[in-house]
Amino acid sequence: VNFHAWADEGMWLLPYLQKVNYADMKAKGLKIKPEDIYNAQGSSLKDAIVIFGRGCTGEIVSPDGLIFTNHHCGYGNIQQLSTVEHDYLKNGFWAMNRGEEIPVPGLTVHFVRKIEEVTAIVTAGTTIDTPEKERNEAISKNQKELTAKMQEENPGKKIEVKSFFGGNEFFAFVLDEYKDIRFVGAPPTSIGKFGGETDNWMWPRHTGDFSIFRVYSAPDGSPAEYSKANVPYKAPVHLKISAKGYKPGDFTMIMGFPGSTTRFMTTYEIDEMLDVANPNRIYVRGERQAILKEEMEASDRVRIQYASKYAQSSNYWKNSIGKSTSIRKLGIREQTQELQDMFQAWAEADPARARYTKALPTVAEAKAGMVGPAGDAQYLAETVLTSIEIGGIAALSFRDLPKVVESAEERAAFIEELYKDYDEKTDRRVAKRMVEILLDRLPKDSWPEFLTTVEEQFGGNAGAYTDWLYETSVFSNKEKLTAFAEDFDKDKLAEDPALTLYRTTVAKYIAIRQELNKYTDDYNTGRRLYIDGLQKMQPDKMFYPDANFTIRLTYGTVEPYSPADAVYYDYYTTLKGIMEKEDPQNPTEFTVPGKLKELYGAKDYGRYADYTGLTKKQVKNGAKGHVTTCFLSTNDITGGNSGSPVLNGNGELIGLAFDGNWEAMSGDVVFEPELQRCINVDVRYVLFVIDKFAGAGHLLDEMTIVW
Repeated sequence: VNFHAWADEGMWLLPYLQKVNYADMKAKGLKIKPEDIYNAQGSSLKDAIVIFGRGCTGEIVSPDGLIFTNHHCGYGNIQQLSTVEHDYLKNGFWAMNRGEEIPVPGLTVHFVRKIEEVTAIVTAGTTIDTPEKERNEAISKNQKELTAKMQEENPGKKIEVKSFFGGNEFFAFVLDEYKDIRFVGAPPTSIGKFGGETDNWMWPRHTGDFSIFRVYSAPDGSPAEYSKANVPYKAPVHLKISAKGYKPGDFTMIMGFPGSTTRFMTTYEIDEMLDVANPNRIYVRGERQAILKEEMEASDRVRIQYASKYAQSSNYWKNSIGKSTSIRKLGIREQTQELQDMFQAWAEADPARARYTKALPTVAEAKAGMVGPAGDAQYLAETVLTSIEIGGIAALSFRDLPKVVESAEERAAFIEELYKDYDEKTDRRVAKRMVEILLDRLPKDSWPEFLTTVEEQFGGNAGAYTDWLYETSVFSNKEKLTAFAEDFDKDKLAEDPALTLYRTTVAKYIAIRQELNKYTDDYNTGRRLYIDGLQKMQPDKMFYPDANFTIRLTYGTVEPYSPADAVYYDYYTTLKGIMEKEDPQNPTEFTVPGKLKELYGAKDYGRYADYTGLTKKQVKNGAKGHVTTCFLSTNDITGGNSGSPVLNGNGELIGLAFDGNWEAMSGDVVFEPELQRCINVDVRYVLFVIDKFAGAGHLLDEMTIVW
């Protein structure tokens, strides 16, 4: 097995580009300088990349703060703004002037202003052999002092100090947070989510996965809460857009905020994933999603209320199915075991490496103690804490309702917001199924107190318990809580069965997590020594840290792939494929808007046509070409990279990353160079939809497009 990083593997920290990767990037086709990408002393492409919301990436594509990101990244915000009367999810939305742009409450974007390596400062007073508890205390103290100092030096900015390589290295990030973000445009779901769950994580793909927002600032350019006096953010750097296309072998790079990878995972963690964590998640979410899907298909109101919740749940549900399948099929555990055997032999070959001999046994012993409690905690989180909404509503009400109860207006607004995306019938059905699962799957010593009530008072009948719960609780619907709030009694609120459901589950969840804490120090010690030892064992290998939602760069090329014998996938898809996939039997996922059909029928592609595959003579004789919808690249991405810009060798935008491929779902654990592909929406399709489909060409006028 070759354990060295392949050329396209890696989520690289920007300060190290010149030292580690620039020569290889240049050889692959990069034409700009390292300081054009990341410049610690001035502006660079890095300043056009933002954290979008809480878990995605976006990019600035105009001098006036226009943001491109994925449709699925904007999905929750679009859902939040949608009603049955103004269904922006189903029908799309386009602001035809700045005055029509819609403020999105709670949405933020973050710009990374500075990156600084601070390992020596954070780990001062410790060595690699310092006991974990003592080390953590020293690091925590150093981190607090460093953060306070940097906060003083950077007033008004956010400071984040993050751990890398299992706690062996630390970097500090200085960020600006902008809170006035407005919705500018998005295609209808039939374009932005074309293919739905069927196509999710799959290739070929034809999804127009993009949405558009704008950053607003105070008149002086500084971050500010929403105000009518705010102005579009004046971006020091925005991405140029290339409409020239690409071909196989062309250089691509992606900058963004990958969320989480586990490339240093051991066999003990792989076993837990395959045998406990993924099966639990797949089972519980699958049961809940089946109920949500039925209710959403029966009601437009419920569809809008639960669209974002369903999408968030199903995305990682399908990811878990694919990841388990891929890890087994590709023999990832066996590869990892081989590396561990090599590591142990290396550690035992020299007395000077004695500290590393205990790394893997320490992880193994800790994991043996953690697996059972972690699985029980996961069940509680997946069922009650994230699926049964009446419990969360009860907890929020108990905490916040007393603050607004004296004002009829504030009280009404608070309750309205609580129930905006809640349906009693749907939640009751979900609750019954979740309680059944807990009674069936959770060991009795991990039961929350409310389950004992189900057993003792209702004979273990989940249906009887949930019927009683929703009939008795004041939180089961908006009308009941509104009536109760008019004659408010906090003591009665404290006794409500929905609050008991939530509180007793939280109490048991915390108790189980505390049980897990007994093993955490040993686990972290073993893992930290293993990662440090791997780097010493392979001194010539270029290592990169696991993703942790910090800004990274990955580079590669445009490439097709062959996932199986006699199967070949080309590197791009076209509008033709959308027409071929239309399915009246599956209108939720494969509907094609009439206007898109008209444009396709007339071959009205304008400047967005691609003539790949045609000869010059055919083009000269009037061949219309096609519109490219999506394309593949070898970039190394994961969740959090959604919405990231795909840039060519000139640093120009050619697409937006939005997915990985099914055959390489093990990619968060091991990068598979022959199979792993990043799925991107072509920026020309984005422009085509904005201009030709939506008639919002004025948005293109503020972009810098290279034709």
